[in-house]
Amino acid sequence: MTKHSKLLKGICLAVLLSGTAPAFAQDANAVTFVQAVEPQGLDPTVSSPVAAGQVTWQNVFEGLVAIDNGGHIVPQLATEWTVSEDGLSYTFTLREGVTFQNGVPFNAETAKFTLERIIGENSTNGQKANYTAISSIGAPDASTLVLTLSARRADLLYWLGYPAAVMVEPSSAENNGTEPVGTGPYKVSEWRKGDRVIMSTWDGYWGETPAMTTVTARFIGDAQAQAAALQSGQVDIVGDLGAPELFKQFADDNRFTTVAGSGEMEIVAGMNNAKPPFDDVRVRQALMMAVDRPSLIAAVSSGYGTPIGSHFSPANPFYEDLTELFPYDPEKAKALLAEAGHPNGFTFDFKVPTRPYAQRSAEILQAFFSQIGVTANIQSSDFPAAWIKDVFKDTNYDMTIIGHAEPLDIGIYSRDSYYFNYDSPELKAEAGVIAAAVNEDEREAGYRKAQEMLANDLPALFLFSYPKLGVWKAGIDGVWENGPVPANDMTDVRRAE
Repeated sequence: MTKHSKLLKGICLAVLLSGTAPAFAQDANAVTFVQAVEPQGLDPTVSSPVAAGQVTWQNVFEGLVAIDNGGHIVPQLATEWTVSEDGLSYTFTLREGVTFQNGVPFNAETAKFTLERIIGENSTNGQKANYTAISSIGAPDASTLVLTLSARRADLLYWLGYPAAVMVEPSSAENNGTEPVGTGPYKVSEWRKGDRVIMSTWDGYWGETPAMTTVTARFIGDAQAQAAALQSGQVDIVGDLGAPELFKQFADDNRFTTVAGSGEMEIVAGMNNAKPPFDDVRVRQALMMAVDRPSLIAAVSSGYGTPIGSHFSPANPFYEDLTELFPYDPEKAKALLAEAGHPNGFTFDFKVPTRPYAQRSAEILQAFFSQIGVTANIQSSDFPAAWIKDVFKDTNYDMTIIGHAEPLDIGIYSRDSYYFNYDSPELKAEAGVIAAAVNEDEREAGYRKAQEMLANDLPALFLFSYPKLGVWKAGIDGVWENGPVPANDMTDVRRAE
């Protein structure tokens, strides 16, 4: 980019951010929301589902149950369910009169197909591990689905409400990535790659027709551009503003509603625990003590966010503050490095995805590490494609940084194939205890113990919980203020009369 083009871009952004740009014509029955990452496909049941689910979950696809904006499990395509006394059998009564958007009826057979596809040998579902306890699936009649489990899974109902478990129609399954067919109130009308997905109301929907007849997802990764699009009227909603330093500006502008909500995204610097020196817990602990979390939050997100010491955010009811186990102490960090055989520090490659919070965080961490003699060579990795291949799938990295948006996902550290390459028999055993919990007290105790194990062993550097900074035009109601699930559910959005 030339100096003149950079200057022109800066002037345009300044004008837009000043609020002096002319307003765009507004369709009272249409709404546009911003999403930072464009998914590779629109089917949240394949590959890594977060970005896909943020577009299509609840808007296009629905599940047996759903997670509402308060984080509660609610009925959806199943109207009710019973669980056997031993916790090994779940019987669902399915909603009648529901069809997919291609006219095929939804019933127990299609639900059976969906779940068998998720747990099948060739499944690429990013959350497959949460469903593999399902050993058999029965469909005794069109409105009854029976799941038999090989072992108790206390969180199964929750995960059945997650985007990764939405119901799909068998004949359309292979093409859902580009031409999604769900049971939800919106159909995808057009996908302009690199720009937007346009969804329109479907007249065959079984439930209440939403107020907005057209919903558009705009893909804008640059945080300044997100803010400019809001100010210029090109978009209506940014559910998670990528520029925290601009949040106060919107809060002071009565043309907008702003909410600093809580989310489930934990920002962690994951390490390849199978590679030296990260296979030494003393090195991992030293790196944690080199980081001043409050200063990191101030630099990365303008002070919005909460320091964390393990893999749970304060939005979770089981959260435990464990940040004081390894507080900021560069001198102790140096001593621990020397004890681990690195008195002069070491050098490593820091593979960082091209996300604003990650890039900012990496630069601050690089400075912190340098204070204890450790050199981090930052390498940008295009997100999502390159990062998912190199880091998530091939584990070709030393350290990375990423936000984990899935709630209740502490179990990722007990997976053999997960990108941390972390192997803890103790944590795997505790994951089994959590899964087999027979009541909420046992479940909570298990999650707290797992947090403490991770806080001590540090397979990743636990940094902070990212806030959900929502900004939308005044007069719009029904936007999720908090983020129990990473989603842009537009089904309750309406403009105030």
